[in-house]
Amino acid sequence: MWYSNIGIIYFTFCQYPFVLSVNAKRTILKRDSEQQMILNARRSMIEKFQSRQSPNLNMLFLNLYIRRAHLVADSLAEVTKKRADLKKKLRVTFVGEHGLDMGGLTKEWFLLLLRQIFQPDYGMFVFYESSGIFWFNGASTDNIPEFNLVGVLMGLAVYNAIILDIRFPLACYKKLLTPAFLHEPVINISKIKVGMIKPTMADFRTIRPDIATSLQYLLEYDGNVEEDFGLTFEVSVAQFDATLVYSLKTNGSEINVTNDNRIEYVDLLIDFYLNKHISQQFEAFYYGFHSVCSSNALLLLVPEELEMLICGMQQCNLSNLAKITKYENCHPNENFIKWFWQVVEEMSSEKQRRLLLFVTGSDRMPIGGLSEMTFKIAKVSSNRCKVNELLPMSHTCFNQLLLPPYPTREILKEKLLLAIENCEGFGIE
Repeated sequence: MWYSNIGIIYFTFCQYPFVLSVNAKRTILKRDSEQQMILNARRSMIEKFQSRQSPNLNMLFLNLYIRRAHLVADSLAEVTKKRADLKKKLRVTFVGEHGLDMGGLTKEWFLLLLRQIFQPDYGMFVFYESSGIFWFNGASTDNIPEFNLVGVLMGLAVYNAIILDIRFPLACYKKLLTPAFLHEPVINISKIKVGMIKPTMADFRTIRPDIATSLQYLLEYDGNVEEDFGLTFEVSVAQFDATLVYSLKTNGSEINVTNDNRIEYVDLLIDFYLNKHISQQFEAFYYGFHSVCSSNALLLLVPEELEMLICGMQQCNLSNLAKITKYENCHPNENFIKWFWQVVEEMSSEKQRRLLLFVTGSDRMPIGGLSEMTFKIAKVSSNRCKVNELLPMSHTCFNQLLLPPYPTREILKEKLLLAIENCEGFGIE
């Protein structure tokens, strides 16, 4: 225990997080999450006994019941209704489908929900082609509960050790750790400033490299800035079908940008984009995240490590996957297994990511790489049809690939690519 209010000082390496590896910090965060899950489950059981109600297994979990056709609405309603259970083990059920969530359905729920929320048409986040990342849409003022939901999702991912495919810049994780820990429960905190960082040009360049280049040119310009650029302390922002103009400081429309005040102009402009313009949206996002992940363990992390915990490793190279694979009802020397690894070696990085998603429910590798993964291949056959008519299947809960013993390499490749490109839910979509 590295944080105490009673004034007793204990030595622990957690007091010196710079000596801990990201794997060690991940383990500490995982143990802390497990302890909180046990405490919350125990509290629910005691409450049942005190009210003389029969305990049941469901009370130990955060149970979410989701209809695929109403993914966002149902997720928002379930999370809102079950706020008190957010620190229990997550379990997802898709209504109308027969599937017991041993981890695979949870991964799929995260994947599908985030994919829908980050659609450009949804209007919550803006994708910038120049940087390849998403950023908060300051014009989206009607979706504040959904921003809170995205924060809850990221918190649940960390809390339940799920890797997400989210393209946020490092500045987002800096803001999430400002402050890193709230000493009061989130529900008891009135409005306080959260996520307000002192942004730098480097932070801004990761989001809008095009504007950052222009601002750098302005700072280095040798001529008369006031006459040649004609700028004032204002910024124009496109919001749907209109363009709105915001003042960067009081009476900004009447203050010209000059050689003397251009540094102030650039600082205010960057602060506008990274803090002020999205303050309402990010505040909801921040409180959503910390409603689940409010933990002393976050004090150990720097922004780069928090990003790795949430997103895993982006590099996907499965060339050494065969070395850690376990086989059931088959042997690595069988022809169809050899052909499988040959096909995997020939796959592009994108196809390998699809295979990883098909088998594990996530297209990212954990922080420790392949050495942290389990991967199983089992031979499967059927008495109802020929082997050539079967498709590969998977148990994402157990990272298990069910592979039919196809008679030729060409058939195996065709069936495998068909399966990984068309997988969603329990069956082929």
